[in-house]
Amino acid sequence: MTFRQHSKSCLKAFLFFSLLLLMLSTKAQMVTGVWQGKINGQKTEVKIIKSGDSITGTSYYYSSPGNYRRYSIRGYFDEAANQVVWWDDRLIEEKEGGLLSTPGKTPLLSRADFNCPGSGVMLLDGSSNEKNEEIKDGTVHLQKTDRDPRFHDEWDWVIENFTAGTNDPDVIDSVSLVAFRTKQEPVFREPPVARASKPGRVIVPEEKKVDTRPAPEQPAIAATTPKTIEEKFTTRKKKIFTTIKAEGDSITLQFYDNAIVDGDSISLFLDGRMLFSHIKLSDKPYTLKLAVTDLQPESEMTMVAENLGAIPPNTSYMVAMVGDKRYAANLASTEESSAVIRFRR
Repeated sequence: MTFRQHSKSCLKAFLFFSLLLLMLSTKAQMVTGVWQGKINGQKTEVKIIKSGDSITGTSYYYSSPGNYRRYSIRGYFDEAANQVVWWDDRLIEEKEGGLLSTPGKTPLLSRADFNCPGSGVMLLDGSSNEKNEEIKDGTVHLQKTDRDPRFHDEWDWVIENFTAGTNDPDVIDSVSLVAFRTKQEPVFREPPVARASKPGRVIVPEEKKVDTRPAPEQPAIAATTPKTIEEKFTTRKKKIFTTIKAEGDSITLQFYDNAIVDGDSISLFLDGRMLFSHIKLSDKPYTLKLAVTDLQPESEMTMVAENLGAIPPNTSYMVAMVGDKRYAANLASTEESSAVIRFRR
């Protein structure tokens, strides 16, 4: 190959990768923004920020400016299907007003096709459900708007300056730390030792007397079997079945009923927060995708058995795809223990 041919080959490769990066940047810019419409029949405003193939932002379900619920959202962009998938991750704010009940009582999972029919119109149309991908009982109809959002928050600055530097993953992560902090959480303050009622005068609270008498014996309370999924998660022992090295942008997980399909049902928790519940395992995979940026340096996903099926224990075959690497593990969960998958960044 001559020097001239080599130079042309390098130039073509450079142009190809430049075009690819431009296309990815354009799609991120198009998906990122303020979307308004309805989800599951409720008036909704969603602020979507795309970073790599991960989705973050916030969702508002409202009936009026003074009657709404706000959630932080997590999700991903499925390039192959050209779909945006996101779920209401954490309730951040709740404001009740008016005669009607506040919408957004139930957090939802939404899956919508990304469409550009023309004339600058961009749409997200699809389905929504109560964080169970097997049941699709709601609809998603959203349109991207260039107007000011109905609800203002910390994501407005990111969206307005997305092409001027706020598309940097470090910027998005730092804003997430602020956005995901629940506003209703009380701020702990040490009680004052003394307070001034008049200038130059300090009143010290009286010292509380400690009762040293032995406390009366309480009747023994019979142990009860935890009923809620959260109780099962907190009371059962955690057993680590496998450790996965988290690399790249995302991790795809698939869960099957291991061996015989006998009606096993599970819930999944990530670092103590419930992701999905009422997952019925079968010979077909239940698939979910995790953004690596959502993981801690060391994160744990816990599989909690909701039931034990017809043949105890509750068993699952898990397959994880991290880039071109494949991990697999047989998981088991009982009334006494839950299965843990550990991720290390």
